[in-house]
Amino acid sequence: MAVVARGRYKGKHPGAAAETVPSLGYALFATRWLQAPLYFGLVVAQAVYVYEFFGELRSLVHGVVTRHADENMVMLNVLKLVDVVMIANLLIMVIVGGYETFVSRIGLHGHKDQPEWLSHVNSNVLKVKLAMAIVGISSIHLLQMFVSIHDTPQRELIWGTSIHMAFIVSACILAYMAGPMEAKALSLGHETHRVPPQRPHQDHSLTPSQEPAPAAATAVSDSDGSEP
Repeated sequence: MAVVARGRYKGKHPGAAAETVPSLGYALFATRWLQAPLYFGLVVAQAVYVYEFFGELRSLVHGVVTRHADENMVMLNVLKLVDVVMIANLLIMVIVGGYETFVSRIGLHGHKDQPEWLSHVNSNVLKVKLAMAIVGISSIHLLQMFVSIHDTPQRELIWGTSIHMAFIVSACILAYMAGPMEAKALSLGHETHRVPPQRPHQDHSLTPSQEPAPAAATAVSDSDGSEP
């Protein structure tokens, strides 16, 4: 029996065909690790957003301390900070969820810091969460337009609102399509952590002669022994 691909696959029949197919399949399966550098690149992008966040925060604090920022400017700067945080959350979902789904398991099951959404993550759940995150980011951008509505052209407002509605419709469609699969994943997760029912305790100290007779049998014997 031929051992192929470092002992992971074993051919049932000797010959070149029996060795080529499993080794080729394992080679294709191993190409998933080519995505790992992409996720580490997104980690670098997240570091850039952290730097951008503290730059915006420094500008906000400087404007408030020097009293050069009015209420609208403070609100716009805060919305920019929220926008950066939501994009960072989106990156985390793509990095951790994508690596867990398409590359390799991270092995956080039972860890105290494991995110709740990572316990039942799959491609459909990840799509819905990404769509909802994009809707949230679009909402922040649309709110920024309406805060500075006097400086925003009407054409940009119309296009921004239309694109935001398109994102909402797309997210609703994805949630509707992935709903049954997510419910099935949640039910499987609950069944995994469900405590098995305990059998009632039976007292085996009584002998068969000492065990109480059933009520039905006692009633039948009484009726047979009674006088008409």
